[in-house]
Amino acid sequence: MSKIKLLSPRLANQIAAGEVVERPASVIKEVLENSLDAGSTRLDVDIENGGIKLMRVRDNGGGIEKDDLPLALSRHATSKIYQLDDLEAVATLGFRGEALASISSVSRLTVTSNTGEESNGWCATAEGRDMQAEVAPAAHPQGTTVEVRDLFFNTPARRKFLRTEKTEFNRIEDNIKKLALSRFDVSFNLRHNGRVIHSWRAAHSQVEQERRVAQVCGPAFMENAVHIDIERGDLKLWGWVALPTFSRSQADLQHFYVNGRAIKDRLVTHAVRQAYQDVLFHGRHPAFVLYLELNPATVDVNVHPTKHEVRFRDSRMVHDFLFRSLHHALAEVRPKDQLQSASHEMALQPTTQVSGVAAGEFKQQEHMSFRPSLFGAAQGDQSQMPASGAATHGQAAGGFAHNGPGVQEQMPAYQQLYGRPAPAAYAGANLSELEQSNADIPPLGYAIAQLKGIYILAENAQGLIIVDTHAAHERITYERMKLAVAEQGIQTQPLLVPETIAVSQKEADYAEQHDEVFRSLGFELQRAGPESLLIRQVPVILNRANIEQLVRDVLSDLVEYGSSKRIDNHINEILGTMACHGSVRANRKLTLPEMNALLRDMEATERSGQCNHGRPTWTLQTLDELDKLFLRGQ
Repeated sequence: MSKIKLLSPRLANQIAAGEVVERPASVIKEVLENSLDAGSTRLDVDIENGGIKLMRVRDNGGGIEKDDLPLALSRHATSKIYQLDDLEAVATLGFRGEALASISSVSRLTVTSNTGEESNGWCATAEGRDMQAEVAPAAHPQGTTVEVRDLFFNTPARRKFLRTEKTEFNRIEDNIKKLALSRFDVSFNLRHNGRVIHSWRAAHSQVEQERRVAQVCGPAFMENAVHIDIERGDLKLWGWVALPTFSRSQADLQHFYVNGRAIKDRLVTHAVRQAYQDVLFHGRHPAFVLYLELNPATVDVNVHPTKHEVRFRDSRMVHDFLFRSLHHALAEVRPKDQLQSASHEMALQPTTQVSGVAAGEFKQQEHMSFRPSLFGAAQGDQSQMPASGAATHGQAAGGFAHNGPGVQEQMPAYQQLYGRPAPAAYAGANLSELEQSNADIPPLGYAIAQLKGIYILAENAQGLIIVDTHAAHERITYERMKLAVAEQGIQTQPLLVPETIAVSQKEADYAEQHDEVFRSLGFELQRAGPESLLIRQVPVILNRANIEQLVRDVLSDLVEYGSSKRIDNHINEILGTMACHGSVRANRKLTLPEMNALLRDMEATERSGQCNHGRPTWTLQTLDELDKLFLRGQ
């Protein structure tokens, strides 16, 4: 007697349901994706008892013809792919043809649809059986309604694994939020136990899209997010990334879409983490809503039953594009960008008082020099450097001039670093011209005092700016040291005794293939055998690092992701430590010109919103916030 038997259709369907239908949220995801694939522009979702009792999805899509309705409830039946070539470039959310069959095997399913070509629609029902679905006429407008009742009524063991009504509904809500972010052109309406939970209209303009993102992810996310839109070749990345200061304790606000499909992919996660490497506080997670668009033929979506993972044909190119795009976007954020929203809000409010620059409160700074020599005189202009221990403009001993020659070397003149002269107004001259209009006030304003030798207090158009002096100077010094390394190259030193490390044959092959990558980072590797490498040269700055472990980690990254930033990150960590020790310390008394010079440098420096450790370098207290503290106008 044969030991191998064919499974019955009912049992096969229920096994498939174990992959497709994990809980009510899984049903909603599959049904909504079918509705979107059908061209729907409006989706209405009704839930009862967390989806266990009832889930109803109504759309206005193309509908299903009468003869196709029974077929739609059978396994591996789909209108989305017909031949193998279609699977090579899937452009729809669904394509397996298992969803409705799997759902019907563990619930009481009713599908009512109308293609719009007839006055009435048709209804197909199935109740956890492998029998033919029953079809009957039914009144229905163009589109489809899928009604799922009594989930797992015939599989009580599966039903026991469901959580509370609130938990199951929250998961349904999360899935709908993900889809609402993926399709701004579609209206979504969600009701639970007869109560309206969400009603999102179609969003076509960027302002409308940002309003929906704020509704889904919270207004705080949008207030701290930067919009990006970058295209290179066949790759396009757009969406919103939160500033590093809006980091999360968990990775719970990360939405990434590939051609409209929500995914969680290790390569994507790694590229995003690398982009935030230099600005994120330890143990924190970035927040983002990002959309990657590329040729469907270059991405395989058929690698996981839940379709949450994808495989890129050229993973290294995608990883590099994501990293470079996000790294550049975060580096380009300046204080003026972060203050734009606050400026917009202030512009909408009538001004009742005149103060600060407009009131002439900075007159005393009009003839003060910012003394760029204190930040390191330009080469060949040593005449401006004050004598050691000298104090000018009434300055007590201390300040940037007394942090040692190391700091002066790290803080070159403004125009030397940025390739253009500082505006005259920024150099402390003709400030009276700025008093006429708030629009000409620099983003971080003008210094008015220093608190406890730690914080700089400055007034700008919106209110009070508070700067952590050490953190701000640390970032400025760090960025200039990185720039110097990039311009002068990495200094290397040969090892007197080459170091031998044992690796796998695959890793040794990768080391040979990426020899130029290692050389550009200051390493010289030589293959000494099928499974061994010789390290002959290393960067000078890494001479005390664990070189063997670093090389192993880089090779691991190359095998996994096709690229690695570990050496760069390690060098940056050392530069960051040097910048930290070489930056102005607490209790250093600074003059107003020195404070203003630091503010101007912050406005021109990449990533100046965070120090090297990811801590914020400055914050804004608007006049409205200050008024609330003192109950003004109440």
